[in-house]
Amino acid sequence: MAHKVSRQFKASKIVDQYHVGFALYDPVKKEMIYGKNADTYFTPASNTKLLTFYAGLKMIPDSIPSLRYVEQGDSLIFWGTGDPSFLQTELKGMKAFEFLKSSKKKLFFSPNRYSGTIYGQGWSWDDYNDYYQAEITELPLMDNLLAVTTDKNKLKVSPASLSNCVVMDKANRSGTFKVTRALDQNVFTYPNATRAPDFRQQIPYKTSTLLTLNLLGDTLRKRVGVIPMQMPATAKTIHNMKSDSVFKAMLLPSDNFIAEQLLLVYSNQISTDLSSSKAIAYILQNYLSNLPGKPTWVDGSGLSRGNLFTPREIVSVLDSIYVTVHDNKRLFGMLPAGGKTGTLKNAYPKTEYPFVFGKTGSLSNNHNQSGYVVSKKGKVYIYSFMNNNFVLPTSEVRAEIARIVTYIHEKF
Repeated sequence: MAHKVSRQFKASKIVDQYHVGFALYDPVKKEMIYGKNADTYFTPASNTKLLTFYAGLKMIPDSIPSLRYVEQGDSLIFWGTGDPSFLQTELKGMKAFEFLKSSKKKLFFSPNRYSGTIYGQGWSWDDYNDYYQAEITELPLMDNLLAVTTDKNKLKVSPASLSNCVVMDKANRSGTFKVTRALDQNVFTYPNATRAPDFRQQIPYKTSTLLTLNLLGDTLRKRVGVIPMQMPATAKTIHNMKSDSVFKAMLLPSDNFIAEQLLLVYSNQISTDLSSSKAIAYILQNYLSNLPGKPTWVDGSGLSRGNLFTPREIVSVLDSIYVTVHDNKRLFGMLPAGGKTGTLKNAYPKTEYPFVFGKTGSLSNNHNQSGYVVSKKGKVYIYSFMNNNFVLPTSEVRAEIARIVTYIHEKF
């Protein structure tokens, strides 16, 4: 089998033009079938989310802890856990919200469990206006994003309370309609230009405790105060959504916001404070100590180029996921499926039964794909295909991945 895969790489017209790493593994026999630079470190991009996913399977296997709270007299004091599903646009996690809304007590939010930065280590500052780089907070609301859409030729803004922050720049007659936020404040401008009737854009807003309380209070339709108070270890927990739903919402579209916030949720499970770096250190020591190397892992989403993993390490994580879930229907249902769903929908032709289930990872000049390929004989193989530092169109690299993975499906 190894020589067959090797021939496919030798026959390739493009893989010698950039850095390529590949590993193919048999999870039943527990043996590596073929490796090409399998122990070389690559920038994984969103393949990093596979580690975040595996950690969630171990640390929050059932549901997402959303709020911690104590009741004192006529007051309910609560703390955030980083829960990304809390009032999230697609998931619409409402259990924690309904808990606060139904309480007859005075509500007080206690901030400062999270003392980290709004961005992950090594993130690009000039992506601040792009939807995929929302700020990291302990009590995120509505994806920490401002949504601007067109409604009967008028702009509609959500959250509505930020509508007054979105204004036209009359002097700007640019042909491209786009909303741009000021770097350090919630001032959003758009050009004096024609906009499409189906226009939709999401822009990260600048977070703050005051804005969080105002948004939450507006949604609850009741006042939420603030109180500085150390969270006791005995604080009770309100859970929000089933974990699998949140994992799927992270993996299919490759949602960076959910991935980063999940690290804070994991930190909540081991500490009274919230720290992405502490969560990563704990996961590496307790769940990934058997990796065949020493990866550099710095964020939950893969936005940072500081992450470095080998194809062999990615395969090891995928094998651990496979063993932990132990249910192909459940596992493959959470992952993008080739030709059918998520980030693999257009990477493979549409077939009656998808044969590839995995995770892509893209940054400029980097494109990776790792996951599970099901052969025509029904056998499941684990693979990691990493491509870094190319100057070709990404479409050509993506097509070469699909060619070789499809060969494995057909011939093995």
